[in-house]
Parts: sequence; structure tokens; C-alpha cells
Amino acid sequence: MLHIENLTYRIAGRAIFEGASVSVPAGHKVGLVGRNGSGKTTLFGLILGVLHADDGIVRVRRGAHIGSVAQEAPSGTRSLLETVLAADTERASLLAEAETAADVHRIAEIHTRLADIDSHTAPSRAAAILAGLGFDEETQQRPCAEFSGGWRMRVALAAALFARADLLLLDEPTNHLDLEATLWLESYLASWRGTLVIISHDRALLNGAVDGIIHVDKGGLTRYAGNYDRFERTRRERLMQQDKMREKQELERKHIQSFVDRFRYTASKARQAQSRLKMLARMEPIATVIEDKTTVFEFPVPKELPPPMITMDDVCAGYEADKPVLSGLNLRIDMEDRIALLGANGNGKSTLVKMLAGRLAPLSGRITRHGSLKVGYFAQHQTDELHADESPFQHMARAMEGSPQSKVRAHLGRFGFFQQRADTLAGDLSGGEKARLLFALMSISTPHILLLDEPTNHLDVDAREALVRALNDFQGAVVLVSHDPHLIELVSDRLWLVDDGTCKTFDGDLDDYRNLLLEKRRQGRREQRNGNQSTANRKDARRERAKARADNAVMRKTAKDAEKQLEKLNRQKAALEARLADPAVFGGPTGELQALGIKLADLNKTIAGTEQAWLATLEALEGEE
Repeated sequence: MLHIENLTYRIAGRAIFEGASVSVPAGHKVGLVGRNGSGKTTLFGLILGVLHADDGIVRVRRGAHIGSVAQEAPSGTRSLLETVLAADTERASLLAEAETAADVHRIAEIHTRLADIDSHTAPSRAAAILAGLGFDEETQQRPCAEFSGGWRMRVALAAALFARADLLLLDEPTNHLDLEATLWLESYLASWRGTLVIISHDRALLNGAVDGIIHVDKGGLTRYAGNYDRFERTRRERLMQQDKMREKQELERKHIQSFVDRFRYTASKARQAQSRLKMLARMEPIATVIEDKTTVFEFPVPKELPPPMITMDDVCAGYEADKPVLSGLNLRIDMEDRIALLGANGNGKSTLVKMLAGRLAPLSGRITRHGSLKVGYFAQHQTDELHADESPFQHMARAMEGSPQSKVRAHLGRFGFFQQRADTLAGDLSGGEKARLLFALMSISTPHILLLDEPTNHLDVDAREALVRALNDFQGAVVLVSHDPHLIELVSDRLWLVDDGTCKTFDGDLDDYRNLLLEKRRQGRREQRNGNQSTANRKDARRERAKARADNAVMRKTAKDAEKQLEKLNRQKAALEARLADPAVFGGPTGELQALGIKLADLNKTIAGTEQAWLATLEALEGEE
């Protein structure tokens, strides 16, 4: 499906890719990983044809449709459902043509093709994708223009998933999602049929949805079989083996050099010494294993406080007195607590975190905090508060006014800002570096509790692992809002569910929460079906039955044609197998035998595809009856 060979691409003279090669067969799903700035998004641009290689080949199978998420969020007056349905351009074109077509044969062709692409199930498929990404039935009928940019990017993702792409490219698809939508997307992509290349720093997604990893590193592309955990193990073993081979080579070099130094000027050994010099010259050096610097996080150790640190008694939280977001909050946080907040976006998780941070006063009730409590608060929107024309050192020196320069730099070093990066302007920092600067600023006061609202946005996989280690080493409390299941599972030991206008302890783990979400979706579909049946009048029902009969007629013809085609293909297969079993052919020229074998393999693929389409049509007919 995708073939890259000897790819070279440079930006301002710097090689992003140098002689890189990799292939992705049809039907495979791979994760594209590598450090920030290694060239992952650039590679997508090359595949899409937005960028052009300086040398080499980037080729997608002829006629294949490439799908990707639109860069600009959809807007306008079209409803969310209409926007997603329009993403299948072939279906939209056929439906439009069906309205005006007059030729009987063309009308038949249109309806046959619509049946082939399951057009009649399109609205339900689009609605299911939107529901999985957090849009209920009523919301799906609202126009795109009513939603914020983040929610409209979810619609763009839904459109990319709905369109029937042969090759689907997804670049950080979970960035605008909450945990609930992320869990749904992982399940959806795991069962998705097609070729997928996904850029993601979400370890759980890369473990659950792909069957291979392409690592972008030092201008090259290396493919590994299996999910992310297997990639990490395999790569670590390769690096260790490479290091051992290099050490062995160095010992051999020293041994040969010792012989040369000893006998170079001895007449009887001079020829042997010259031979060993040539051997040294021909010996290919094995590169030293030099990994990029590991991202650093180190939170300061707070002084211990007696429990409780924070208690809430019958608290209401919100922004308007007559419209509380959360109510009936009776919660307690102690110094050893590690709490993750669950619940869909808009339920009030960020509101609760702001109130815990003291940035939002309760509407009613009482919050009691320990008198010596120090709070560290992180929210991704705080990056907007950084001064683009100031360096991390200048930010930190102002926040640590009166502290010596050595102490300021030492604190920055705990979060990976050493000399050069500490003096780089904030406007030139990557998203991950800006996040680390916020962590450093948050930690100045040596907080007893860390309140983290989506802390992993813009952090790569290695940085996320460093954050997990630092949070597990931290000796205070942690309250976490995140769409990263891996982070939640490794850091939290308590779950609070923010739902139905309140927050309560969730008895169970993340797997139990996944099951709860699945059951809620099933229940919602059951209620929707029951509601539709109770409100539909008989006239509409008759009209639907008439339309179903018409659709069924087309599907029955499609099934019959597929059955005839299968009979024809199976006859061809039997004839081929008979030829291959013929001793004259079996013992004949190798070229003819290979050609027949290739032909039989292609025929088996065609039979499998035809049989699958036939069975799908039969299942659709059974579902309609």
C-alpha cells in the first residue's frame, strides 16, 4: 500500500530524512514514533504530496484513496451528521446523480454501487462514530458553527474515520479528546479494516490499535513488528547488542594495533604487520550507542502535613450562582492520595481542579485547607501566559526573585533545561519544552499537592515515561485529569467519577470504567431504537418498508451476482490446482510453476474478497428482514 525507498528530504540544508526506506503492506496498521522534531509530521506531508522529496520514492498504491484529518476545523451551518456524511464523496456524488439521472441503466448502476458501499447504513455508521467521540443524538443535529475549535476538530476526526480511505493517516488524533473518547477510538481503530499509519504519543493507543511500529530516528525509518511495548523491548535489545559488538570490535582493534606496533619494523614480520594494517582500514566501525538525552522531571520534596490536607463539605462549584456545575461535593484529600478524575469533557473536571487550586471560589458549602498547604497547579492553557521573548531562565529568575543565579539554573536543570535550552527564547521552545517550563514554575514553592489538568499534551512517549517516574517519586498528593490511560493506570490508585452534576468515588479500575462506558452506549442505542419506534407513525413506517423493499431488491441482485461470480472463480481455481498437480507441470520449468503459483494466490485473494462481499450482503438482507 505504501512504499518509501531511499527517501531524502532537507529543510534549510538540514537532512530530516537521508536514504530512508520502509514499506507498509495493505491492511497493516502501524504507529509512527520518534522524538519531537524527528520528522513524523513531515513524512505525512510527503505521503500526502503536500511536500516533495529531494530524492527517493514515496509511492502509494495506484488508485488508493488517502484519508487524513482536515487541518482546519469544519464550520458553517451544516449539522455535524451532515458534515460527516459528506466526507464520503463517492456516496454524496452518487446520491446527487440519482436525483437527476434519467437513463434506466445508469440508475441501476448507481443503486448497485450504493448497495456495494453500504450507503443505506451510512447515517447509522456516521452517528455511531460521532457518538463514540462524545456527540449525542441531539447534538449531532446542531450546526458546526455552534461548537468550539476543539469540538469541531473531533468532527473532523469523525469525518476522516467515516470516509472509506484505503490508507488512513492520523496525526495525534487524541489531542482534542477526553479519556472516554480516547478509549472508544482505541477500540474502533483496533477493529478498523484498512491500512493505518498513526502518529501518537499515547502508549495505550499504540499498544492496542497497531500491529507494527515505524521508528523515525536520525534520518532513517526502521520498522518493528508488534505493538509499542514490543518495539521498546526489541530496540533496547538491539542497542545492547550493538554496544557489545562495538566493545568486541574495539578489543580486536587494540589487539591488531598491538601486533602492528610490535612487529612493524621487524623484517620477518613486516609483511604480516602490513596485512593487519589493511585489515584495520577495512574494518567498518560500529557506531557508539549514544541515545538522545532523557527528558528530566524532578519534583521537590515537600514537608509532610498531617491529614486531612483538603476537605469539602456539601460544596457547590460553578461560575453562576443559579447554574452550579457540580453540587453535593463531600470529598477529602490526604498527602498520600493519587487521584484521577474520570468523566466526559464538559462534566466539570476542570472546574473541580480550579476550585481545589483556589482559582475558583465555591458557590456554597465549605472547603477547609491545611494552613500550611502549598498547591502546584498545571493547565495546558497556561502556555499562553509565557512570554515569547523571554528565556526559561528569565521566567524562572523573575519567579525566584532574590535567588542566586546558580539556584535558578539548578531548579531549571531538574526539568531538563540545561545551559543552552535555559537561554532559548520561549517562543522557540517546542510544545513539550513549554510544558516542562510550566512544571518548573509550578514547583518553585515546593507544593504538597500537584493538580494536573491534561499534563501530557505535547509530551512525547519518553517524556511521558519520565513524568510517570517523577510523579511516582513525588512525596505529596496528585490529582490528575488526563486522556492518557497509561498515565492514569501507573500514577493513580483512586478514581473519582465526575458525572450527573457531582463527583463521587468510583469503585473499580480503568477496565471497569471501560465496561461501564460500553454498557452506557448499548443502553443509549436501545433507548434510541425504542424511542424511534414509539414516535414513528404508520405512514412513515410504510414509507420506510417500501424503501427497504427497493433497497433489498438491489441487494438481492448484488448477492446473486456475487454468488455467480464465486462459482466462476472456484471453477478457475479448480482448473489451476489441477494444472499444478500435473506431473508434467510440477516437474517442468520453474518459471511456469512460479507463474501458476502467483496466479493461484491472486485468485484466492479475489475469491476471499468476493466471498466477504457476498456474506456481507446476505447479512444486511437478514438484518432488514
